[in-house]
Amino acid sequence: MEQKTSSHQSALKRITKGRERTNILQKPEQNLIAFLVQRIPAWVTPDGLTGIGMVGSLITMFSFFLAYYLDCRAFLLLGILGFIINWFGDSLDGRLAYYRKTPRKWYGFSLDYIVDWFANICIGIGYIVYVDGVAEIFGFGFVVLYGWAMMMALLRYKVVGKYTIDSGFLGPTEVRVLISIILVLEVLIKDSIIVSSIIICIVLLIINIKDFRSLLVMADRRDKREKIEKRNKENATL
Repeated sequence: MEQKTSSHQSALKRITKGRERTNILQKPEQNLIAFLVQRIPAWVTPDGLTGIGMVGSLITMFSFFLAYYLDCRAFLLLGILGFIINWFGDSLDGRLAYYRKTPRKWYGFSLDYIVDWFANICIGIGYIVYVDGVAEIFGFGFVVLYGWAMMMALLRYKVVGKYTIDSGFLGPTEVRVLISIILVLEVLIKDSIIVSSIIICIVLLIINIKDFRSLLVMADRRDKREKIEKRNKENATL
């Protein structure tokens, strides 16, 4: 029992290296990832897991297509399976590399962002196909707002040197859970997805504005600090 606990703690330490998380589901999610990385077969690679995550995104997108073209909302539940598969691939690819002590920091960072953007677009396209009329704009709005959040995560990394994929208590996993709940509600209550999409767009907008203001404050502090450092360096050379 002690050996299993020690092994789990060791795995947990490796997978959390270099990543600061603030999301609500942080602890159970990291414990689950630590459990899974120890049991993934050696022949499964981090890039393979990234591919699995992309397949999950496609499943979610096609669940919207099936629900619309076959006129059966129950197909939306397939989208939840897509989110689970996407979470498995997206959450474990980089963490598996850290667990195996074979990380490629910048390669993984670049690949992860492109794949996340791809997943974001898949959700937007699926929604736009499923709904009709003016409601389509909220699918576009989700893509724009979530893309904005991704952009600010990159800028925070540049400005403060710390990488975080969360916006306060909300992270990619929470977004997957929220959209899964929205899909279930739509199966039960037709067109509730339109109201839900309006709400989620408003919430994302508020969070993004708040994060943008914080980012500007941090950027301004860095500018002032660098000016002082530059002035001190120039004075030291006189």
